[in-house]
Amino acid sequence: MGFLDKLGLHRKKKTFVPFTMEKMKKDDVPKFYNKNNILKIVLSLGFLILIIALYPKTQIQETAYSIGEPWRDDDLIAPFTFSILKQDEDIRAEIQDIRHNTSPIFLHDHQAETHALQQLDSLFASLTMVLDAYADWQESRLLESRQQALEDSLFYIRARNRSGIMLDNNAWEPLLERHANDRLHAPADDPAYRPFAVELESVMHNLMRSLFNDGIIDISKEAITTPDITIRNVRDRTEREESVQTVRTLRDAREFSRLRLARQFDEEMVRSAMQIYNKVAEPNLIFRAEDTEQRIEDLIDRISTTKGAVSAGQTIIRRGDIITPDRHNVLQSLARARSERASDIEIWSKYTGEIILVVAVFLIFFLYLYLYRRAIFDNNPMLLLVFLTIALVYSIGAFVARVEDLTAYLVPFAIAPILLTIIFDSRVGLMTTTLIALLAGLMFGNSFEFVVATITACSIGVYSVRDVKDRSQFYLTTPGLIFFSYAVVLFGFTLTKVGGWSIYFDNLLFLAGNAVGIWLTYPLILLIEKAFRITTDVTLLELSDTNKPILKRLMLEAPGTFHHSLQVANLAEAGAAGIGANPLLCRVGALYHDIGKMEKPQYFVENQMSGNAHDKLKPRMSALIIKNHVDAGVKMAKEIELPEVVIDFIKTHHGTSLIRYFYEKAMNETGNEQEIQEEDFRYDGPIPNSKETGILLLADGVEAASRSMSDHSYQKLENLVNRLVDDRLTEGQLNNCALTLKDLKVIKDVFTRILQGMYHGRIKYPGQVEEEAADSAAEEKPGTPAS
Repeated sequence: MGFLDKLGLHRKKKTFVPFTMEKMKKDDVPKFYNKNNILKIVLSLGFLILIIALYPKTQIQETAYSIGEPWRDDDLIAPFTFSILKQDEDIRAEIQDIRHNTSPIFLHDHQAETHALQQLDSLFASLTMVLDAYADWQESRLLESRQQALEDSLFYIRARNRSGIMLDNNAWEPLLERHANDRLHAPADDPAYRPFAVELESVMHNLMRSLFNDGIIDISKEAITTPDITIRNVRDRTEREESVQTVRTLRDAREFSRLRLARQFDEEMVRSAMQIYNKVAEPNLIFRAEDTEQRIEDLIDRISTTKGAVSAGQTIIRRGDIITPDRHNVLQSLARARSERASDIEIWSKYTGEIILVVAVFLIFFLYLYLYRRAIFDNNPMLLLVFLTIALVYSIGAFVARVEDLTAYLVPFAIAPILLTIIFDSRVGLMTTTLIALLAGLMFGNSFEFVVATITACSIGVYSVRDVKDRSQFYLTTPGLIFFSYAVVLFGFTLTKVGGWSIYFDNLLFLAGNAVGIWLTYPLILLIEKAFRITTDVTLLELSDTNKPILKRLMLEAPGTFHHSLQVANLAEAGAAGIGANPLLCRVGALYHDIGKMEKPQYFVENQMSGNAHDKLKPRMSALIIKNHVDAGVKMAKEIELPEVVIDFIKTHHGTSLIRYFYEKAMNETGNEQEIQEEDFRYDGPIPNSKETGILLLADGVEAASRSMSDHSYQKLENLVNRLVDDRLTEGQLNNCALTLKDLKVIKDVFTRILQGMYHGRIKYPGQVEEEAADSAAEEKPGTPAS
């Protein structure tokens, strides 16, 4: 990064030492040309290439403009003759008109007609045999030939069963009686005589032919929106238009047949004939949905996309004129015509300009990370996380930019700043806001209005998640604030224009979708935490719930330790807030720092109700049990999958401090310092490595020591806090954490103030003074210090 140093864009504390290629040794290679920096370059270039690749291919236009705004450039003269594009609503109206007025296509099915008439012939052939058999039986009965009548009756029954004609008894009876009666009373040798079955068959044939000639369609007329239909005759290779009124549906044909038959037969015979009709009737005009849709698509494809033209030299718009929808359409038509006529030089010039703008905007963010956020810039996984988060919302924006009916206000751009604020800090979130707003502004037509609205809304979103208190912020508060911020800014811009209110209200609908999109933040946080092994305030907030099973168990199995952890959590949280560290992280670390004591709770003084379990043990064994609660706590934490950042609090909350009570007890018992190894009475460490773990170490010791005091006056508490903090500092327990002397002074003041509140004085009730004096006299036996 020596080039940046020469430009003055160097870090305050240089990360790299200047070197020359001649003097560089193999051991010096990691200074710049190492795998870490090469990967960093690859990540940055990959992100840039992705952003440029997703950038939509826009038309070449004179300048940025919006409906309702005045034209700020000079008078615009048409450089050449070009066609005016139809507006989207005009094309949609034409498409709707085509769909509504295109006649549906029906296929003339000749096979259906032939099949129906053949069925009718077959049915009457079988019907005639049954009717004749019945007439023969009736004649035998009149001749009083019992044997013949019996045979004829059996023959009739067999003929009816074999016919397969399924008519009900009410339909059979008129047909049988009419046919038998006609035969009995027919004049002998009358050449004009026709049996009733033949007459009925003729009537039915004529009726079916009449219906087929007019046409029977297979759908209801309510489904047809046009006055005419198209009838396609494949056999004759013809196509004709027919009024919907002249064709019939199956229901209409059935009603028409009933009326025609009623003119020639009585009601009972009509009922019988209609049952026969129902068995053979079928539509002969079949609706062809595919053909109809194909015709509609063909007509839509023929729609002209232009209406009129602007001649070369004609004034399109003058400086100061308001851009109306019609003028906007003419400007868009010119932009499209320019794009179609553009030479390769013009096209590449446009693309080059876009790339320069994207790179310029990216450099602002890149240099910010390099100069002010070393922890992110020097950590490739974290740099990848930043780029992926930004690329996610940018990809959504690039997709929306390619859909004509959608606007930029639908895209939840605030997701990326909010995520990076929760994972890192609000400054990173605000810089991400600037980057995304500028990139999206370039992508959506250089819209200044959009850039201002997005910066405002995303910034408000960042401010709202600086201190996450509960999940409702992701689903109610933050989306609501972002929607309101966008709405207010767009309202202000709309007031500065002439008209534009319809566009404003349309944008409000898109903003509602934008607000709903913010709901994706919470599941994305969980996904990022799993993928990148990081812990955010969202997870810490959940872990701070004392109803967690491990904390419930601590409360039941080691109630004194649980109460101690709560007090330490209050101290650590207040101390962290006082110096600008992470209060929530301190609180969570404090709640879980002593869970290892659940393994042997009776060996810790805060859980001892009567007697001291250490009285029967050697000091070295007691120290070993006390030390072991750290390892036991780490083991439990890993079993329940606590984040590593919380496990660090368990490992470091005692550092490598001396378990002084048992060390001195061992010294007193042996009287020989050489026999006692101090390492046996020290915690294994490590010492705290962050401000938060350092604060917990101090809070743990201060809270434990304060409980053994009998006098909790402010002066005594202050002396205790000062002594313990100074001792830890002198012992070197704070060497690896970034706490300054100024921080320690603030922490001391905060601890003293909190302890004073915990042990504030109370009014002595009558008799209480004497009882406390008696209790104090009885409490002469020393106990085991809390640890």
